[in-house]
Amino acid sequence: MKYCQIDLKGLKTYSAKERQSKASIASAADPYSKGANFSDFIKSLPGFLAANDLRAVASAVVKARQKGRPVVLGMGAHPIKVGLSPILIDMINKDIITALACNGACIIHDFEMAFMGQTSEDVAAELGNGSFGMAKETGQGLNRAINDGVASGAGIGAAIGRFIDSSDFEYRQKSIFRTGFLKDIPMSVHVAVGSDIIHMHKEADGAAIGEGSLRDFRLFASVVADLHEGVYINLGSAVVMPEVFLKALSVARNLGNKVDDFTTVNMDFIQHYRPRENVLKRPTQGNGRSYAITGHHEIMFPLLCAMIIEESA
Repeated sequence: MKYCQIDLKGLKTYSAKERQSKASIASAADPYSKGANFSDFIKSLPGFLAANDLRAVASAVVKARQKGRPVVLGMGAHPIKVGLSPILIDMINKDIITALACNGACIIHDFEMAFMGQTSEDVAAELGNGSFGMAKETGQGLNRAINDGVASGAGIGAAIGRFIDSSDFEYRQKSIFRTGFLKDIPMSVHVAVGSDIIHMHKEADGAAIGEGSLRDFRLFASVVADLHEGVYINLGSAVVMPEVFLKALSVARNLGNKVDDFTTVNMDFIQHYRPRENVLKRPTQGNGRSYAITGHHEIMFPLLCAMIIEESA
């Protein structure tokens, strides 16, 4: 069949003013003015996409705490390495973060920050000669803290917090785990055996590591069982914490706990499969809300925390 240009004489049109539009001047950003305060900056953000999501997450956190509901932070170690410990400590001290769950690397970087005020070795430079991960104080100190803590009936999170608090470390006030210990909030450490440098040291006791981490999983499951109308934030963990959260949620619901109508958030510079499925989608099906906040931890998390503090005030 031979085609020719279509005849548009019968085309129907309507006034653009009658149309429902997604973007408007009312939702546009306001230029920043020198000397403006942070509250003004928040108000100046456009009313679209991630800016609205940040506002929604901040509001969810504030509303949860106003109702006395938990705000739980699950995270990897990268936030510590990029300097967020003071902000995390502040959020714990302000009773905004009510529970903390971490992978095994978190206690390493938290310990080293408290012990010497610095952390994060150059892996590439040290791997070739076999010195990677062989810092004596880190390996000995953390393993002994775990071994002694577990022997006394504690999990890993509480054991590390108590150990750093009882130390004479120059920077111990910069420890997230010490702060959580002093505030008596639930802190759990979820270890993948062989994934952390302290497992390479002779002081590592597999029985203590396993028992301590299992105790912490059960502690975390009890925290998740109370998550109804609360908020769970996954910060910079692509695998371990999303998997642990999903299992803890299943245990909590299996035991008859009502865990719905809550908000989940994934904050990372790349959105990965497991956080998307195990934190955002699957847990909140039916009666929950979820938000993916994409960006660098060292920018997005301080921004969110500042927005929470402003709204709380």
